This record gives sequence, C-alpha cells and structure tokens, in this order.
Amino acid sequence: MKSYDIVVIGGGPGGYVAAIKAAKLGKKVALVEAKDLGGTCLNRGCIPSKTLLHQGEIIEKIKQAKEWGIETGAVTLSLPKMLVRKNEIIQKLRAGIHFLLKQGKIDVYFGYGKIERDRSVKIKMKETAEIVSVRTENIIVATGTEPTIPPVPGLAEAVVDTSDTIFELDSIPQSIVIIGGGVIGVEIACIFSSLQVDVTIVEMGKRILPQEDEEAAKVLAKALAAKGVHLLTNTKVTAVLQGDKQKVEIETSTGDRDWLEGERILLAVGRTPNLSAVKELGLGMAGPFLKVDDQMRTSDPSIYAIGDVIGGWQLAHVASAEGLVAAANASGKVEIINRQVIPRCIYTQPEIASVGLTEQEAKEKGYSYKVVKVDLRANGKAMALGETTGFVKMIADPNYGEILGVTMVGPHVTEMIGEPAAFIHLEGTVDELKAMIHPHPTVSEALYEAAASWLGQGVHQP
Repeated sequence: MKSYDIVVIGGGPGGYVAAIKAAKLGKKVALVEAKDLGGTCLNRGCIPSKTLLHQGEIIEKIKQAKEWGIETGAVTLSLPKMLVRKNEIIQKLRAGIHFLLKQGKIDVYFGYGKIERDRSVKIKMKETAEIVSVRTENIIVATGTEPTIPPVPGLAEAVVDTSDTIFELDSIPQSIVIIGGGVIGVEIACIFSSLQVDVTIVEMGKRILPQEDEEAAKVLAKALAAKGVHLLTNTKVTAVLQGDKQKVEIETSTGDRDWLEGERILLAVGRTPNLSAVKELGLGMAGPFLKVDDQMRTSDPSIYAIGDVIGGWQLAHVASAEGLVAAANASGKVEIINRQVIPRCIYTQPEIASVGLTEQEAKEKGYSYKVVKVDLRANGKAMALGETTGFVKMIADPNYGEILGVTMVGPHVTEMIGEPAAFIHLEGTVDELKAMIHPHPTVSEALYEAAASWLGQGVHQP
C-alpha cells in the first residue's frame, strides 16, 4: 500500500490546484478523480458555457453590424461545428492540467475515492474496477456537486437535460424550457436565444438572480425579454409530461395553472453536494454541505474540504482559492480565506459582475452606507461598442469612504471587477479610487466616475 502526505479527492478547479500547491510545498501527493481532470467547471460548466456564450455574442454582433453599415450574407449556424471548437478548448486545458500534475510528480488515480475510518483512501479504479488503497496523513475533499433533481411528478420518467448534459446536444432545438432563473439558467438562456431558439425561463422566486443586486437583475430581465426570452417568475413547475414534445405544467403565485411545450427541458434549480467519499465518517455538516472552519478543516482535523461540497458561492475561482488555503494548512502552514472579496461574474448579455456587499445586503445587515449609481449610456467606449445598457453601482461607508461593495452591469465588466475587489481587499476608499487616473476611452472610466460622484465631485454625472 502506497503512502502519501496528502491525498486530494476530486480533480476539479479546487482539487487539482490544491494538489499542485501541496507538491510545491514539498509534500508527496496523490490526486483521485472519478471522471475527467478539470471537474465540472472545465468539462461541463464554465469553459463550455463561456465558449458558446462568446459564439452567441458574435451572432448578435453580426445582426447589429447591419445597423452600422456592415453587410454580410445569410448567417448559417452549425451546432456540431460550434461544439467541436468547445471540445478542442476543453482538451487543450485538460492536457495542460495533466502536464502540471506530471511536472509536480503527483500520482493520479482515475477512480472513485472513499475515505475509510482509519483515514486510508480506498479507490475503485475507473477502467478496471480494481480496488486500490493508499495511506495518507491528510485528506482534502474536493468532490463537488451534481445537478439537483427536484421531486416533480413525471420528472423521473422524462428525458431532461441538466447543466452537465446540455452542451452535448447534436442539433439546435426549436424550443427549450429552462426550470430555474439562477446564474446557470440565464447564461444558457442567452446561448440558446442567440441560436434562434424559443426560450422560456420558469423561476419560482419573484425575480431572476435572487442572490444578486435587484437593479442588475432587472436590467438583465429586460435585456432577455428584448432577445425574445419568455420570463415566468413567481411560477413553479408542478408536473412534467413526456411526449413528442415535452410538456411542463406550471402554477403561478395566484394558483393559475397552464402547460408549456418544449422540445428540450433544462433543469437548473441548483446542485447537490457529492458526499459519497465521506458518508460513513460522521463529519460535521452545515445543512447539506460539509462544515469547515476558515482554514478549510472539517470536524476531523486531518480532513479538509473545499469547493462546492462545502456550499457558499459555488464558483470555480472560490474552489481554487480554498484549495490553496487547504493545501497550505495540510502542509503545516497557517492560512485563512477572506470571503469578503469574492468576485461574482455572470456572463450574460449584458454581463454582471459584483464584489463585496450588494445594496440589499448592506441594508439587511444594518450597515451605514451611501450608494451612487453611474449609468453607461454616456460612456464613450460603451457607445462605440453599441452596448450602453448597464451601470456601475458603488456602496461605501459614509464616515471614512471605505468601499463596501461594487456591482457592475455592461460590456466586459467581468474583466473589470478585479479592480474594485483589490480596493475592498486593501480596505481602500472612494478617495483613493478617484485619485487613480483611468484610461480613456474605456468602460472602466465608470468606476472613476462612480467614486467621484460618491464624493459629490462627478464631472459627467448630472
């Protein structure tokens, strides 16, 4: 039986990063992965969705270009060719992870890992079903989540898609019903509406993106409606009927019922933690998720947990950050994670990016704050791009000007959110942000304008 200093179970963006970090700290490391390196993010989530979202943006730009005097011939769409590009990107990134693990002299076991009570790890190998056991001093659990399947009558018998399968279609459907208006639901709605698919989103809550800024969600809802997406909020799915076209029974908040038809149905109602590796250990739980401290330790000090399996913001970059912290602590160092500066990005059209507190959170938590919002309609770069829908909202402490939160809606804001994240991380103020010279013409100028306006010194704001 081989022995290791650290065994990481799960090779997603948290697990493989943790393994590489531990190896760089001089530890003997093994990584166990049940499917493909890169996890959900690389193979079924972040990368495929953003690849197809960008292709969808190009389709939209071609339509818009006619208004600018740029004429093209008839636009044809080939989903198989689009998926080839998506798969090529995935393969290249997956190969890159393989190279990094090999360079770090990390043993990789492709199989299903389970932690035994003696803290050894039993691995059922994927290809041979052979059982391999390894010993270790510390374990990092990075087993992620799987799509939640709600107990809706008829759903178990119906052929439905989840975020794990939707990017493997071999043809463009005529229509799709998306159950759930969270991040996954709205991003996939953008992809398929750009592909000229009739899209309907059914959301049980009063609005889409319930965890994000309400004004940002309203802007996106309006943009989706303009793209032809049907939004049904305050509406729940009560039954699914399988047929030539699948039918979804819905019920509104007033009790009215109706049926929707869709060639495809997508479930996007959340994800459930995969706890099979630890189910017999009796570890502390926080609801359905593993409970950890700020050093990523579970109730067993030799077992750490990171990523979606511990809940919170289920984002790839959060899992990676947690993986780095867990690997450091499992290697004898002391590090903690700062959850106040987690950037959140939604790659819709327009994009949404935020960090720190939303206005609703500041209000609910009793913060004293002052908020200012700068619209992008007068931003020169946004006008040149033809994407003036959006704003920058800045929330800061009224006494010292410390920035508490920023929400941005508009073109390329997911690339820009790092600047306000850095200010919040360093406890920066609106005065310090205003003192920075921002390049022109850029959308990022709106950050400067928001800081200046917060101070009552805005130049381009009325």
